[in-house]
Order: sequence, then structure tokens, then C-alpha cells
Amino acid sequence: MPTAGADRNVRRFGDCEENSMQYESIVVSLPVADRPTSFAFYQGALELEPVGELADDGIPEPLQFVLNSGLNLMLIPTGGFGWTIGEGRVVATDAHETILVINASSIEEADARIGQAVAAGARITTPPTQQPWGYSGSFADPDGHIWMVRAG
Repeated sequence: MPTAGADRNVRRFGDCEENSMQYESIVVSLPVADRPTSFAFYQGALELEPVGELADDGIPEPLQFVLNSGLNLMLIPTGGFGWTIGEGRVVATDAHETILVINASSIEEADARIGQAVAAGARITTPPTQQPWGYSGSFADPDGHIWMVRAG
């Protein structure tokens, strides 16, 4: 049986206590092999709008997309990613241990988002289906980063 202190640390998504830590903004950074490919994919698959000053190639540098108020996605070329985190530490290109989850308002919306990602070049990693935690499916972007779309 959990203690009262342990219960205090368990919250459902969206719950927030007045004294919980809040950050003004967060940037999630992912390594990418090819900026133009990733730029096109994220605009087409997720309908994200880039932000920032355009570089000579017509793509913002750094390449960032606003996910919502206070949360940005930054796509960093793999060489620059190693430089950014120090000592050139970058995992093997086939190792992706993060799942980015998009919550959809309905099964139909989830299916539509996954379909749009596939049309933009995503590879299905888990076909959309009913799971114990809700309806969900997942796909990989051109660099193998996994995105789950979940309804329910």
C-alpha cells in the first residue's frame, strides 16, 4: 500500500499543484541526418511552422518548430548534436529510446494524424489499435525518432 507521501507524487496528465515546478519554456532537441528532409517532413507530417531567421539554404537556423506555448522542437544535424552535448557523445543512429506523444481528441483524429505522417514519409512502427491506455499508433520520422498518436 502506498504511503501518503508517495500518493502526493502521482498525478494524472494535466493535473498541476500550485507549488509544482513550472518552466517558462522547454526545447526538445533531436539529432537529424538531413536538414531539408527533416524540415519538409515536420511541415508535412505534423503541420508544424518553423521559427527563426532563415539561413542561406532557406531553412531557419537553428531549425525549430513551435509545438505549443512554451514547447519547441529543435532539429540539430548529427554532427552538431554531438558538439552541442559535449565530447561528441551521440548514440548509435539506430538507438531511439524516447517516444514523443501527441494526444488526439478522437480516434478519427488519431488515424488522420498518423495517415498524414505516413503520407509525408513516416514509417508505421505500431499500427493504430485499442490499447489498455487508450487508442494509439506510432510512427518513425526519417531519422527513426518515434512519435505516438494517442486518443482516449
